[in-house]
Amino acid sequence: MEPVSLYKKDYKVEINHVDFNGDLKLSSLFTYFQNIAGLHSENLGMGRKTLSEQYGVIWVLVRMRVDIIKYPRWKDTITIETWPQKPDRIGFDRDFLVKDNEGNILIKGVSTWVVIDFETRKLMKSKSIYTGYPTIIEKRAIDCKLGNLKSKGKLEMVYKRTVRYSDIDINKHLNNAKYMDFIMDSFSLEEHKDFDIKSIEISYSNEALPDSTVTIYKDVSEIHSNIIYMEGINEKDDKLIFKARMEIEKK
Repeated sequence: MEPVSLYKKDYKVEINHVDFNGDLKLSSLFTYFQNIAGLHSENLGMGRKTLSEQYGVIWVLVRMRVDIIKYPRWKDTITIETWPQKPDRIGFDRDFLVKDNEGNILIKGVSTWVVIDFETRKLMKSKSIYTGYPTIIEKRAIDCKLGNLKSKGKLEMVYKRTVRYSDIDINKHLNNAKYMDFIMDSFSLEEHKDFDIKSIEISYSNEALPDSTVTIYKDVSEIHSNIIYMEGINEKDDKLIFKARMEIEKK
């Protein structure tokens, strides 16, 4: 298949992809994004196998923002479109759109990825693997700058969770989509019945490895503006694992 500027794929929302309300789970959505980003990277000559065998590096998601207009539901068929931006010195930006079968936009997403050495886990420069793209689609799914996340008030502990077998991926760390489950499990079922996540931005700061315990903290000082801020801290060394900012809305 010739390299393409925009890659698209249909996904069927299966029963194991939705929550108890029948809405697509954020972790499933992030899994879709990871899947199609990998497929497009292969199409562009920078897929996982090529990066591993030729360069000894792997893709890692470091930032993502998702704005949800309408949640896909069980049995829906959706189309996801993705396209990359020209990389900077370190980061590779990639955009996403989720559409229904009539072409209506349901979800918008923007992300930043990096490559790290598989053995040392050190960041590598983009030029070390970048082989060029077809025509760049400069239009962004969301016009925003990622990464400016910080607490505005008091952080209070919600719960602790240990990274286990079912949480890790082929890179032997907590998969980026699983962070969404860690975050969503911070809310009660009653809260999930009453509210939806309208927008979420997450920054991944350090890897969460098997058997590490992640302590989840929540800041609700901006709840009057429907904003919730969260952090995950490695209990062993007190390192920041992730930080996230969510905008909620009543169902």
